[in-house]
Amino acid sequence: MAEVSRVAETSRSPALGHLRTYGQIAWLWIRAAWQYPLSFVLLAIGNGLITGLDFVGLWIMFAHLDDLAGFTLPEVALLYGAGSLALGIADTAIGSVERIGTYVRTGRLDQMMTKPVPLLVQVCADQFTLRRLGRITQATIVFGWACTYVEWTPLRALVAVSMVLSGAVIFFGLFVGFSCIQFWTTDATEFANAFTYGGATVTQYPLSIFTREVVVALTLVVPVAFANWYPVLFILGREDPFGMPSWLQFASPVAALVTLVLALLVWRTGVRHYTSTGS
Repeated sequence: MAEVSRVAETSRSPALGHLRTYGQIAWLWIRAAWQYPLSFVLLAIGNGLITGLDFVGLWIMFAHLDDLAGFTLPEVALLYGAGSLALGIADTAIGSVERIGTYVRTGRLDQMMTKPVPLLVQVCADQFTLRRLGRITQATIVFGWACTYVEWTPLRALVAVSMVLSGAVIFFGLFVGFSCIQFWTTDATEFANAFTYGGATVTQYPLSIFTREVVVALTLVVPVAFANWYPVLFILGREDPFGMPSWLQFASPVAALVTLVLALLVWRTGVRHYTSTGS
């Protein structure tokens, strides 16, 4: 009866069924990784330490500066932590989509397309690994430390939660959308990384150090500014240094939804374009 109930629930909610399937595939990879627990732990720690060097660099820089474009170290840490946390969640959940070019070259994508599971679910869950939790842990520590310097109100807390969740969805969309380029050119991983990891790196700093044109591009073209910059301005009670509309500070969920919809449309177009490896 329980199995029948789950089947009925899945039929009523396809999204819930896809999420369940994703979890099952991911769990298989987690179990496989835990066959070598020492290797797993060392990789997770190493990943966290490597990503942590980014913030160490910022910390060293502030040893010689009082502020960066008017932002203190805790304020920059808030930007850094929020952006890195959003990227870490997306990278852990669907980082495997970056390998789409490899799947195309090796014919693995053809195998996936024969299975009764949505292709995107399989690609995102394939080779799932928790070692990327090192990035999330490190970002959470920095973000938590920075939060102790904020004068919190209920609305600011709500914006902070929305910022992290929306940022993760934004990076999800960027991962999927730019990885789809590999349907047309199977060796474009670095090009996609320039917009995903590169976008996250840019937003680790106050965008006021860049020109207005760069900020507009990070708002309208590659909307990573919504992952931390605009909501952090509201959380810190700061005016936008570029005079952008104040409602943008609350628009992260809208930007996330638009990015996700566009990414899924690009994915659908790429799959339709795909004509097999021919092997």
